[in-house]
Amino acid sequence: MAKRYPVKLTEQERSDLLVLTGKGKASARRIKRALVLLRADEGATDERIAAGVGVGVATVERIRKRFVEEGLEEALTEKPRPPMPPKVSGKTEALLLALACSDVPEGRARWSMRMLADKLVELGAFDTISDETVRRSLKKARRSHGSASSG
Repeated sequence: MAKRYPVKLTEQERSDLLVLTGKGKASARRIKRALVLLRADEGATDERIAAGVGVGVATVERIRKRFVEEGLEEALTEKPRPPMPPKVSGKTEALLLALACSDVPEGRARWSMRMLADKLVELGAFDTISDETVRRSLKKARRSHGSASSG
């Protein structure tokens, strides 16, 4: 079956990609994309390219498509990823702060991040939450409520 997005490199493009992969000065992702294009131009199957370069078959297909539709530079360049919304915000942040300031469980000297995370899950605020997310949220909340000299 013919490839939907066949890669045909010009001599200049092939030369540029060989230089890019030979120097090793670019990011690993950029070099992998260049290797995908070089092997696709040689006629290798997506499965063989994916196995040889260490990427998924879907990645090979996306790189082929971007090369055909948008050109060499776009195929080599990573698109910016959309930012993830914060997991803890608003009411859940207020709940976390109130919980952290509340009396500690029996037999404990202070709340641990793991205990706070477990308590938030127990209260139904989250299905799951890591102690690292709790730590970052508390650190951010402490920083954003102003300092003692702010008024």
